[in-house]
Amino acid sequence: MNLPRIPDEEYPQRWARLQAAMAAAGLDLLIAYADDHAVAGPAHARYLAGFAPHFEPVCVLMPAAGKPFLLSGPETETYAQLTARIGDVRVIREFTHPDEEYPYTKLSRLRDVLAEAEARSGARCRRAGIAGLDLMPARIYRAIEEALQGAGRLGAEIVDAESLATGLRAIKSPAEQTVIRYAYDLARVGIEAAAAAARPGMYEREVAAAAEHAMRTRGSEGMGIDTIVASGPNTRPILARAGLRRIEPDDLLLLTIAPRYEGYHAALGWPLLFGDPGAEARRALAAAAAAQRAGMAAMRPGRPGGEVEGAARAVIEAAGLGPHFLYSGVHSVGVVEFEPPIFGPSSRAPLEAGMVLSIDVPVFHAPWGGLRIEHGYLVTQTGVEPLAPLPDGDPW
Repeated sequence: MNLPRIPDEEYPQRWARLQAAMAAAGLDLLIAYADDHAVAGPAHARYLAGFAPHFEPVCVLMPAAGKPFLLSGPETETYAQLTARIGDVRVIREFTHPDEEYPYTKLSRLRDVLAEAEARSGARCRRAGIAGLDLMPARIYRAIEEALQGAGRLGAEIVDAESLATGLRAIKSPAEQTVIRYAYDLARVGIEAAAAAARPGMYEREVAAAAEHAMRTRGSEGMGIDTIVASGPNTRPILARAGLRRIEPDDLLLLTIAPRYEGYHAALGWPLLFGDPGAEARRALAAAAAAQRAGMAAMRPGRPGGEVEGAARAVIEAAGLGPHFLYSGVHSVGVVEFEPPIFGPSSRAPLEAGMVLSIDVPVFHAPWGGLRIEHGYLVTQTGVEPLAPLPDGDPW
């Protein structure tokens, strides 16, 4: 398979953009935390280093000028040297497990590497940003705080830099767009495999396994969120996991599939009907499909995101289902399946060409159950491009 990737030369461009944003915000250093926890854990390392953390946390240390460092634990070192786009990998003493010994590994103190970063940029660190602060374990934060602020240390102010770092990801480069298109191809394959496999009597997990097998064999590295296959009463809540319930003859089956490919995601959601799940479920499905069409028709660069979301929400409200549209219906898709920018009813931020956005139309907490129709779009200079058809070749 000739599969798309993010080219190596794109990463220094990202570093330069981050350093420009740091300068505008008055930051002398930025530390971006990442780990292998589901959904958002890997995001900063994937974007800045093309690196997928595994088992141990890592941090990207970005000085105000010069190349970044990748800070890791001892078991990550060789793996990072082999796969990361940041060549300077340092094993940090404070990142080691307190009960583990690594007698042949060179360990660096965090304060010393931070001092090197100061020297690399040629400026004393007075203000340091942390991205991924909500994900960071307390012991790592305390180690960073001590290295930056402890007696005789750098004495820097620490600020939350999550919005600064994630803001760089809103507009997707041509290479990112190509990778995300392929992720949507994988999601389409997963939806088709689930639809082909699903039948009354099967466990939800069997359907999820069919979808994931089809995506894995075509290059998916895993899922951005656990594959959702929910049937009958399991469709009622917003969140679900594939479980051990057997599909029944008159069930509605909720599918939400979000493969991760080269660190990037797609997200498709679509219900399947078995037999007759009832008039209310069918009416909600028709309304959600119409809302998805309305949201797509409203998408164009320069339009406030809240107006696009509102176009979809208005269809659901007109159908008498407004209280079941429970969250913001438009969000970005990238190195996190659900990431900023997020456009809710009150958002006035404009759509921009190069954004990859998901319209996610929910109808949940209903007496009969729930459903979502979710699809992805690339905002272009003149309008919008759907990123995948749904299984029958017609998105609606």
